[in-house]
Amino acid sequence: MARYAGLSLLQPLPLRSTGMATPNHTGTSHSLFILLGIPGLEDQHIWISRPFFISYLVAVLGNSLLVFIVVTECSLHEPMYFFLCMLAVVDLILSTTTVPKALAVFWFHAGEISLDGCATQIFFIHATFIAESGILLAMAFDCYVAICDPLRYVRVPCCEVIIRVGLVVVLRSFSVILPDVFLVKRLPLCHSNVLPHTYCEHMAVAKFACANIRVNVWYGLSALLSTAMIDALHIWVSYTFILNAVFRLPSRGAWQKALGTCSSHICAILVFYIPIAVSSLTHCFGNHVPPHIHILLAKCYLLIPPVLNPIVYAVHTKQIRERLLHILKSGAQPKSFSHLNR
Repeated sequence: MARYAGLSLLQPLPLRSTGMATPNHTGTSHSLFILLGIPGLEDQHIWISRPFFISYLVAVLGNSLLVFIVVTECSLHEPMYFFLCMLAVVDLILSTTTVPKALAVFWFHAGEISLDGCATQIFFIHATFIAESGILLAMAFDCYVAICDPLRYVRVPCCEVIIRVGLVVVLRSFSVILPDVFLVKRLPLCHSNVLPHTYCEHMAVAKFACANIRVNVWYGLSALLSTAMIDALHIWVSYTFILNAVFRLPSRGAWQKALGTCSSHICAILVFYIPIAVSSLTHCFGNHVPPHIHILLAKCYLLIPPVLNPIVYAVHTKQIRERLLHILKSGAQPKSFSHLNR
């Protein structure tokens, strides 16, 4: 959860250790910042960049193919797959917001970023976090209705539900995060302009303020508790009812079919929450963990969901797997799928 709340224990490096010290001009607010990458591992940046680059390519290719398959294959025009398509779009935005700039730092030492660029990164990182949490909650409710009330699931108009859920997810993310950006931009940032990170993180920037940042801290925490934490609680409650309904089914085959319906979603939930939990626990209790480990963990929970989500759904979902294999074998265009629907 540290990604959103910004309550990271990672402190800025002392200016004398960076070799890029910036004078403290009291009363002057910085409009340009320097991203250092991963302090302490500067000599390894080229090697570290390789898995980042490969992961980014996999994320972009995998999520783009997922969106393409869902949009072009009529048999996949169901709520579960449309939610998956929304999840893929969010993952594309998240990875594209952070990884290219990190690679620029690793490869070209191009760490300069404006305050507006920093605010843009903060907005999209945090907004996509809340959006992904909301989509996972919507998918949990979809599984709940499909298993616990299948007759109602068939009667509900698909397009109407998707549009409403999509609007709610976007509006909630926008309305919660926009004040967060204004809270950062209002601060007089005069202590330093050197960020020991590969991207702009809310509290890492706020710590440079020569003003009280209590409002930033409490707003970030309250926004986290009112969105992602409540979403996680509702997901847990949904799956409590789902598992209760599954284990009441009369046959083992019915159990397996029902659980198979939600298995991909369960994997997506674990892929989303486990890296965040590990990073948060490391920040809270890993006082002796080197700063570069904190930064690497922070990058992992920004990269792991975009990379693994399309792989999980391709492996666990027969329709997606078949269409993907067809694309890889024939290089087909959307019109070539028409013969599969006959």
